[in-house]
Amino acid sequence: MATTVFHKANSRGHADHGWLNAYHSFSFASWYNPERIQFGTLRVFNDDTVAAGMGFGTHPHDNMEIITIPLEGDLAHKDSMGNESIIKTGEVQVMSAGTGIQHSEFNPNADLRTKLFQIWLFPKQRNVEPRYQQITLDITKQKNNFAQILSPNSADEGVWIHQDAWFYLSDFDADFSKKLAQKKEGNGFYIMNIEGEIEVNGEKLEKRDAIGIWETNEVEIKANLDSRFLVMEIPMEQ
Repeated sequence: MATTVFHKANSRGHADHGWLNAYHSFSFASWYNPERIQFGTLRVFNDDTVAAGMGFGTHPHDNMEIITIPLEGDLAHKDSMGNESIIKTGEVQVMSAGTGIQHSEFNPNADLRTKLFQIWLFPKQRNVEPRYQQITLDITKQKNNFAQILSPNSADEGVWIHQDAWFYLSDFDADFSKKLAQKKEGNGFYIMNIEGEIEVNGEKLEKRDAIGIWETNEVEIKANLDSRFLVMEIPMEQ
């Protein structure tokens, strides 16, 4: 029997700094909840809105796999590895912080907000050489399908990271249903409903609700409305 944990959108931590409106699925910065530290190797899931022209100044990271998925607008990135780029909606970026990096992230637009997910996973190897990757997604593959956007394998579709994890983005039509099989035994699933309304193994998720499921080898997702969601399969043990 699968084990689940349900995270309603309004149960997340919230910090409104004016220039940054942030929702935290797991303990982060000034928000601490001892029951919401992590889900398996998933340590951070932040849902951020960055005001026009604002952003995060240069700051360090190490030994973390950091995935950024813009949902609206653009994000300007600059790091100590020499990378300087604009991450646009419809793209995904990953940094393996490894032995240590510094980077900054800004909304480059003067009159548009930027909305994004930033996700941190613990790596399966410590102190790897830092790396950066950014790709453009084929969003047509997300239609009534689990479109893979991340894996542990550089030859697979999407970006790759130093962890046995697989991410999928999906756009389901109302009343469409599909099952997703586990890639690695012992992994769990963490599913964030971005828009619309879905059911995961019979549990209803509205906008920005999330559910964690483990001790199962598959999940079934049904859209009650036209919906967009992110599925993460991740190791449950760090």
